[in-house]
Amino acid sequence: MKRSILLAGLAIVAAPLAAQTATPPAALPAPPIGAPKAFKVPASETYALSNGMQVTLIPYGNAPKVAVSLRVFAGNLDEGRDPWLADLAGDMLKEGAGTRDSAALATAAAGMGGNLGVGVSSTGTAINMGALSEFAPAAVALVGDVARRPTFPAADFARVKANRARSLTQSLAQAGILADYALARATYGDHPYGRILPTTAQLNGYTLEQAKAFYTANFGARRAHLYIAGRFDAAAVKAAVARAFGDWAQGPERLSLVPRQAAGPRVVLVDRPGAPQSTIRLAWSAPLAGSEGDIPLRVGNALLGGSFSSRITRNIREDKGYTYSPGSGTVQRPGDAQWSFDADVTTAVTGASLKEVFKEIRTLQTTPPSPEEAAGMRSYNAGLFVLRNSDSSSLIGQLATRDALGLPADWLDRYVPATMAVTDAQFSQSVAQAFPLDKFTLVVVGDLASVKPQLDALPELKGVPVQTVTVP
Repeated sequence: MKRSILLAGLAIVAAPLAAQTATPPAALPAPPIGAPKAFKVPASETYALSNGMQVTLIPYGNAPKVAVSLRVFAGNLDEGRDPWLADLAGDMLKEGAGTRDSAALATAAAGMGGNLGVGVSSTGTAINMGALSEFAPAAVALVGDVARRPTFPAADFARVKANRARSLTQSLAQAGILADYALARATYGDHPYGRILPTTAQLNGYTLEQAKAFYTANFGARRAHLYIAGRFDAAAVKAAVARAFGDWAQGPERLSLVPRQAAGPRVVLVDRPGAPQSTIRLAWSAPLAGSEGDIPLRVGNALLGGSFSSRITRNIREDKGYTYSPGSGTVQRPGDAQWSFDADVTTAVTGASLKEVFKEIRTLQTTPPSPEEAAGMRSYNAGLFVLRNSDSSSLIGQLATRDALGLPADWLDRYVPATMAVTDAQFSQSVAQAFPLDKFTLVVVGDLASVKPQLDALPELKGVPVQTVTVP
C-alpha cells in the first residue's frame, strides 16, 4: 500500500516537471536604460571663523543622523624625510584628548550613536565622527577636543608604534605594496610622494617627541575645514563650532609642494623568486583635476580598464583567464595626477598579459568606440558619480576632495552633464593624449627568472631602460 501511494505521488509530481521541459516563452526585451539624472549639491553654507578655519554646513537626507568631518592639511606631504610620522601622530590623536583617554573617547562617541575615526592620507588628516542628530553639537565638541587637545599619552606610544611596525612588516610582504613603492620612487623620486614606506629602523627610531612636534608644526585653524552634513539644528551647531574652534590658534599656512613626475619610458623590476604571480603597475601622468582632459579621460578609463565591463577586464580576465581583478584609475592631488593600471597575473603569462594591455590601449587610441559602447560608459560613469554622493559621509568626501583640489564651487553640479557630453571621438583622443607609448613607467614584481625573458620579447619594451630595485 505504501509503495502504491508513493508511486502515485511521483506520478503527480512528474506531470508538472514534464511540463517544465516545454520551450519557454520568448524573453521580454530589457527596458531601455534611462539617462542619468544630473546631481545637484544640496543647498549649503560655507563661512570662515576669525582664525581662518573654514566651516561648511550641508542639510542633507531624512535620517536623524549627522556626519562631522574635520579635514586638516597635515599629512604625508608634510613629513619631510620621515615617512609615516604623520600616521603615527594621527594614531596618537585617538589615544587621548582633553580629559578623556582612548576608552573614554570611544565610549563618548558610542553614547552619541556613532563612532570616531582618524585617517591620514598623503595630503591631510581627517577626524570623522558620526552621530544621531540630537548629538550634533556634542559631536562637534568631541572632534574639537581630538583636533585641538590631544594628550599624546606616553604609556600608549610603544603600543601604537608596535602596531605600525606590524603593519610595515605586512606591507613589505605584499607584492602590491612593493609595486606601489617602486612606482612611487620611480616617478616621484625624492618628493614625499615618492617616500611611501619607512625602513624598519627608521620607524623604530621615531619618538613620541617627534610625533608631538609633527602635530604642533602642522595643525591649526588656517589648515582646517570642518564639514557637517545630515539633519541638525544649524543654530546649535554654529554655536558649538564657535565654542570648539573659535579660539584655535591659526597655525601655519597650508604647504604647497607640487611634484614633477619623471617621464618614461622605464621598466622597474622587483624580484620575488618563485612567486606564482606577477604584480603589474603600468603608469602615466594624467590630466590635472578640473583640466580640459580630466573628465574625458575618466570616461575613457572606464571603458579601457576602470570598470568590471572594461575592455581590459573582458580581455585578460573573462576571455583569457590571466588574472582575477585587473583595474585602472587616476589618483589626483593638488597640482598632480597619475593614472595606473594594476593587475596580478599568473607568472607564465606576464608577457602575454602586457601584450594584451598595450593592444587595448593602442586600439582605443586609434579607434573610437561604437555609439552603444560609448553611451553605456557615459551612463555608467555618471551613475556611479551620483551613487557616490548618496549619503552624508560620501557627500562630505566629494566636497572635501573638490575643495582640496581647488575646483570650482559648481564642479560637482557640472560633473554629470560634462560626462554625458563626452563625444565618442573624445574617448580615443583622451587616451591618445594621456598615454603616449614612449612615456610609460612599468613596474613588475615577480619571479624575474621567468618574467624577464617574457618582457624582453615585447615590442613595446625594446630599448626601454630597465632597472632592478630592492624594497627596504
